[in-house]
Amino acid sequence: MTAADVRDSDPGDGRIATPSTARAPAWSAGVPSAAALPPLAPDRGLASPDWSEVVEHFREGLIVHDVDGVVRHLSPVAERLIPEVVPGEVLAAAGVDALTGDEPAEFTHHDRRLRVRQVPLSKGRRCWYVEDVTESVTRADALLAERARSAFLAVVGEKLGNPLHPDRAAAAVVRLAVPTTADVAVLVLAPRSGRARWWRAARADDGASAVDGGVLAATALPAAIQEGLAGAEPHAVDWLVEQAIEAGWLPGLAAAETTARVVPLPGRDDPAGVLLVARRSSRWYDEADVDLLRAFAARAGAALTTAVLYRDQAEVADTLQASLLPVEPAAAAGVQWGTAYRPAQAGLRIGGDFYGSHRLGDGGSVFFLGDVSGKGVEAAVFTGQLRQCLQALHRVESQPARLLKLLNDALLETTQAHGQGRFATMVLGVVRPHRDGSLALTMAGGGHLPPLVLRESGEVEAVPLSGMLIGVVPDPRIGEVTVRLAPGETCLLYSDGVTEARGGRRGDEQFGADRLLNAITGCHRMPAPALAERVEQVTCDWLAHGDHDDIAVLALRATGSATRPARHLHAVPGPAGAQETRGARA
Repeated sequence: MTAADVRDSDPGDGRIATPSTARAPAWSAGVPSAAALPPLAPDRGLASPDWSEVVEHFREGLIVHDVDGVVRHLSPVAERLIPEVVPGEVLAAAGVDALTGDEPAEFTHHDRRLRVRQVPLSKGRRCWYVEDVTESVTRADALLAERARSAFLAVVGEKLGNPLHPDRAAAAVVRLAVPTTADVAVLVLAPRSGRARWWRAARADDGASAVDGGVLAATALPAAIQEGLAGAEPHAVDWLVEQAIEAGWLPGLAAAETTARVVPLPGRDDPAGVLLVARRSSRWYDEADVDLLRAFAARAGAALTTAVLYRDQAEVADTLQASLLPVEPAAAAGVQWGTAYRPAQAGLRIGGDFYGSHRLGDGGSVFFLGDVSGKGVEAAVFTGQLRQCLQALHRVESQPARLLKLLNDALLETTQAHGQGRFATMVLGVVRPHRDGSLALTMAGGGHLPPLVLRESGEVEAVPLSGMLIGVVPDPRIGEVTVRLAPGETCLLYSDGVTEARGGRRGDEQFGADRLLNAITGCHRMPAPALAERVEQVTCDWLAHGDHDDIAVLALRATGSATRPARHLHAVPGPAGAQETRGARA
């Protein structure tokens, strides 16, 4: 290899410039020509450098062959990267396909990633530049893999941030795990009441994943899963696969060609569950895969823990709400009850209005409807305390006015002990049936709206009942009145959420007592449930879906049913018994 070979060639990497005898010196107007660089002169009898020594320090290896393909020069770098190339022999004899074409190529040789390109030289000779790009390719692959992992975990965080139900969160976890981390993914939640729910996603032929699930007894879980639920991470892959196959969790996978891992899902104290991932042995789980699984499991565990916590809180809230909801009145002889209830905050299903009834030992019933100050949870808790007081006090006092005063004293003691300034309005009464089917209602008022009575003639009467608020002063003035309902007549109790409902054309006009009277006029033949529903309906129509206070309605109707106990015939053996039976029938 001579200086002329190097001078007349362009390696293409910018390190060796190609001179040109036709290049004119650089000049411009007004600038002396002495500033221009002189052209590269030919060798002027100087000693030629040892080019083999020069190219030895190139980053790239050089292979030069003549027009017949015989290797004439082989740099040390090229000799180390492609030891099959021998100087003096035909290049094709090396058996490297990439060196037989004309285009640049990249290939793996002796566990190294090589990149080659060809440059034509003078006299039909050619030079192959060989570069070892293993480290750069490895870095690029690692960067791409890290970007893919980061993108996957970002999607996981986004998808698992929405489900607030353990079942939906678990299904989302296994669906996300396939196919990025596994061909089959199984999630087993921590056992609850001795049973463990599991979900599985399996990769289908079309690339989609089908999700199914089931329930297993905690004692029937594979040993590896139980280890994972205890916080360990089993590493014995062979028996782990066998256990998963025995459990029927790995459809379409054989033990000999499957690799698997088990990763616990972190929870608050103990693992929230265990994730089992499996795929064919052609893709073993390396350390990077395991790190990705652990990061995925951490996010899945956080999502499941949140979902379980939300479920537990929802169950507690539902239980408490159910205990604070108004209870339907107990059935009473000769009385038909009708109720309607709509809280101000529909999402809570509870509020500050309440109603109910309790049976008395003499055949009568205590009934009540009231409204406490405030809305929402705090008001509902106060109504719960008030109802509990009534449930206890009606056993020691059944006279309405005295019972209401006892309730006032109890509420004062409760509110003062808790530093609450709450109060209530209420109508409390006792209904007793008569033999003619009528009802006698004795009612006491504690600052509440007066009841309405729908007479059989169609007339609507307002009961003159007054009184002071309950829970404000130690000895309030309590009004009391007695009303008689003939068969077919109804007494209607309602909260101020009805009369103070704001709506109409402008949206700020109160429904008022007059509109309520007009709405129920002509409804005297309605059953009590239908009447209560009508009052609720006309109120809601007036609101036009706007904000409102709690709405409660209680209607009691005299059914006219015979309160006389039915006579039962008792068969008595013998003729005397037969005569008694005939006498009773007569």
